[in-house]
Amino acid sequence: MSQNNNPTAGMVIIGNEILSGRTQDTNGNFLGKALTQRGISLREVRIVPDDERLIIEAVTMLSERYDTVFTTGGIGPTHDDITAAAIAKAFGQQIILHPEAHQTLLAYYGEENLTEARLKMAKLPDGAELVPNPVTGAPGFRVENVYVMAGVPKIMQSMLESILPKLKGGTPLVSLSLMVDL
Repeated sequence: MSQNNNPTAGMVIIGNEILSGRTQDTNGNFLGKALTQRGISLREVRIVPDDERLIIEAVTMLSERYDTVFTTGGIGPTHDDITAAAIAKAFGQQIILHPEAHQTLLAYYGEENLTEARLKMAKLPDGAELVPNPVTGAPGFRVENVYVMAGVPKIMQSMLESILPKLKGGTPLVSLSLMVDL
């Protein structure tokens, strides 16, 4: 807990594209504003590459330090999307074909369009709780105090909408500016 007794949060932004400058992160700013409105103090944001060891290290450290941790990036269908496997290792869990995630993707894509690459998005840590994704169907997930979301801003924001009501908030930080002509 922070000094003002508000719950605390950390964030891990995952992706080589962020570190190279090819993609500008907007998720950190969006999350910070959303948490501030709920009275949750975002205390730390880390950006790590698509590197399993560094993802595990960052998530483990922040999950021990803060009440809630959010990750963005690395849960898509491509070869460099390794976040689910890294989160599983961080918490000593196995990766499984998550039955609920599998059914969600089947319903969204249909059996004829559920390719091996897309099926990868249903391979999650055993026991993970799904985070709905109304934009593309591929769910995020929660393991312990870590919420794992997509890196695409529109998708991340839609996932966050379903997470925020579940979080215990505190006293929101309110800022007021006054213009006074003297």
